[in-house]
Amino acid sequence: MNPYPAWLNAGDNSWQMTAATLVGLMSIPALAVLYGGLVQKKWAINTVMMVFTTFCLVLITWVLWGFKLGFGTPLVSTFIGDPRTVLGHSALQGQASIPLVNSLVPSWHLPGASVVYFQFVFAAITPILFIGSVLGRISFKVWMVFVPLWITFAYCVNAFLVWGGGYWAGKGALDFSGGYVIHLAAGTSGFVAAAVIGPRLKRDRDRAIPNNLLFVAVGAGILWLGWNGFNGGDPYFAGADAAAAVVNTNLATAVAMMTWIIMDMLISSEKKPTFLGGLNGMICGLVGITPAAGYVNGFGAIVIGLVCSAIVWVAWYYLPKYVWPFNRVDDALGVVYTHGIAGLFGGLLTGLLADPKMIVYLGLGKNPSISGVGLFYGHPKQLLIQLETALTIIIWDAAVTFVILMVIKHVFRMKLRFDDEVLEIGDIAVHGEEAYPSDELISVGSSRADEASPTSPDGKVPEKAVTSGSDDT
Repeated sequence: MNPYPAWLNAGDNSWQMTAATLVGLMSIPALAVLYGGLVQKKWAINTVMMVFTTFCLVLITWVLWGFKLGFGTPLVSTFIGDPRTVLGHSALQGQASIPLVNSLVPSWHLPGASVVYFQFVFAAITPILFIGSVLGRISFKVWMVFVPLWITFAYCVNAFLVWGGGYWAGKGALDFSGGYVIHLAAGTSGFVAAAVIGPRLKRDRDRAIPNNLLFVAVGAGILWLGWNGFNGGDPYFAGADAAAAVVNTNLATAVAMMTWIIMDMLISSEKKPTFLGGLNGMICGLVGITPAAGYVNGFGAIVIGLVCSAIVWVAWYYLPKYVWPFNRVDDALGVVYTHGIAGLFGGLLTGLLADPKMIVYLGLGKNPSISGVGLFYGHPKQLLIQLETALTIIIWDAAVTFVILMVIKHVFRMKLRFDDEVLEIGDIAVHGEEAYPSDELISVGSSRADEASPTSPDGKVPEKAVTSGSDDT
């Protein structure tokens, strides 16, 4: 008996499933722990709940219609795919296929299930990333409605246009692993959502103190190493380009993190290196190298890490103070900077630095090898293509995010933002749980052993629980 079909390569498939698992770990637990540690303690459970719930909602949406929307047979020209499920045995165990891409890459050595899951974890992390823009005020019920709609009408369109063989793929746009499809999209949509929903309570904005920096460090470490699967898995083959992408990813990130730390020490008002500053630099490097990872050489990776971190450092300190609309929108964790701006410039730098000697797929016979060619290597149009692709994603995602929220508000008649009374309390009011229960709350819970949560049988929050939950900063 033979466990492998003739077309399947066990090594490629093993790496693809491993890479997908690493990317999944970037969401749960990495971003759950990272974001959960960055927010005030009264929002830690809400943050974790939003991350895990998003992971679930995207997977359900993805297998029912999302994957084929983004990577299936064209439904509307080169704009979107035909929505179908991928639940049958053929879709899961048959040879992987992306109709508009099949003729452009080597024959797939993977089952469909590996590609479906790998692309799912990319789809899932995108709305999870921009949770950071709307923390501390968005209604949990609204978020549960928003996520499937956003994946359907924003993410799947982005994926088809750039990765599924759609319009911008046909024009030669380069986005190795999602600097545009994921990070620019997350920064744009998060910023628009934050503007529409409105700011956090003024007290919470003024006292936005992380509740656990050690948790943040754990989440950041998993996020960084998980990125090896993020960028290393995208060639879909465990070859030389995958290895180069992993090295470039770590190199750009190291340079970016140190760039931010040094700029903090030399230029900031405090003249002190901070962990949160270093974390921002780390994310800038990870995001900036993502569209370029397999297209640039090591020198290109260093340039991307340095430039993206420096640009975002200036934007982080300057735009919120002096430039509209950045000085009017409460982007809680600065997603528009570390993901939106870093993703934009990472993609533009790819248009400059893509090295044709960095081979993604080796050519055989008369078929040429496949690589990217940037402006600095003789392809001046590449930068324009990168810019036009970025503008398409910015405009489309901003419009779709706005429309979805308006539909939820005016058609579904749902409040986008928690009432101020709920915002004062946080997790206990929303979920009946808190991350760091006080001794007072524990004693209340133990004296009422028959109660499943701090809420009373009539659904109201006990007075002592409210007191404990509101003392969070």
